[in-house]
Amino acid sequence: MHLIMTEYRLTAPARLTTTVKLPASKSISNRALIIYALSGCKVLPDNLSDCDDTEVMIRALSEHPQTIDIGAAGTSMRFMTAFLAATATGEHIITGTERMKHRPIKILVDALRYLGSHIEYVGNEGFPPLRIAGRHLQGGYLEIDGNVSSQYISALLMIGPVLDKGLVLHLNGEIISRPYIDLTLCTMREFGAEAEWISVDTIEVKPKPYVPTSYYIENDWSAASYWYEMVALSKDMDAEVKLEGLMDGSKQGDSSVRYIFSLLGVKTKFSSRRAGVPTTVTLKKSNHLVPRLEYDFGNSPDLAQTFVVTCCGLGVPFHFTGLQTLKIKETDRIAALKAEMAKLGYNLVDANGSELSWDGVKTPNTPFNAPTIIDTYDDHRMALAFTPLCLRRPIVIRQPQVVSKSYPRFWTDLQEAGFKVEG
Repeated sequence: MHLIMTEYRLTAPARLTTTVKLPASKSISNRALIIYALSGCKVLPDNLSDCDDTEVMIRALSEHPQTIDIGAAGTSMRFMTAFLAATATGEHIITGTERMKHRPIKILVDALRYLGSHIEYVGNEGFPPLRIAGRHLQGGYLEIDGNVSSQYISALLMIGPVLDKGLVLHLNGEIISRPYIDLTLCTMREFGAEAEWISVDTIEVKPKPYVPTSYYIENDWSAASYWYEMVALSKDMDAEVKLEGLMDGSKQGDSSVRYIFSLLGVKTKFSSRRAGVPTTVTLKKSNHLVPRLEYDFGNSPDLAQTFVVTCCGLGVPFHFTGLQTLKIKETDRIAALKAEMAKLGYNLVDANGSELSWDGVKTPNTPFNAPTIIDTYDDHRMALAFTPLCLRRPIVIRQPQVVSKSYPRFWTDLQEAGFKVEG
């Protein structure tokens, strides 16, 4: 039903006690699907995400249409571009939403062209749509800036094993989002690839084919972050949320959420700490809350919105850095955060397009009891990050269906936790 609604008015329960089966990791699902296709495996990975981004990739890989509409799936756009370029499957056009046609892809296209691929821009130079003629690529040595989106780097790495000479990828300058690169390398190795850092800034992928492998995808730590946020913002001192299907020692970079939230009054307990085994994680309140939070999100930019909203809701001043990739996501997330937080009386300061801070001073705004309408900008993480704020004040989420991009069951899970979701 929520797919046809344009607004949800949210009311939080007085008590917060629930158990949630989180969605599978979108990041791992999309990596595993590309590698699955390159390995020739006939069995899909187990526990695949059911989100929009993963479903468009499954359709593209299974149906092989001449024109592939990737929708708003940025990860799928980058990964499929490299996949199509490195496989001799004829000519394809890959396109997406209007926003996707304004998300840059030149760095990846230039790198693939350097390796010998044949890619043309159908529209504006440097942006999708693309016309790609698949062919076998030689591979070899390649340099790319380390401070670009890790999706470009991961896209190149994953085709490395099928290149005739493999790939030696040198990353120039500062390397951001390193955990996402490590996640890619780990997933590749689990399918038999030989891929590793050979120095602090260089990765080598041997020309050794992937091996078809049965594969289980763990649940999503990014999705967990919104339940951590709810526990932090809840006024119920006995709040308890159990999250199913997470792993201790997870290879997901966003598993760092549990350490950061320990500074904001949320403690984490694992039912089991066996490596590689999904378990239940219990979140409860603690009495520890830092007076100010400073953090570099260069390694986990998808968590930034969660912590901006949480800190403002708790009245904790903050200074966050490493946010440069937020401007090229589903929306300009820095601009979107500033606009929506200003509605609530929080004036965020943006420095150099890569930092956000708040001094802890709240300005007068709409009456506290009047609901504030939050625009989501076609960005799932805006809807997901702002929803928990209803534990502190009335909130209306506009275009709530955007959560299907990564967490299709979110509104159902919220209702089962006792929240009123009224359209």
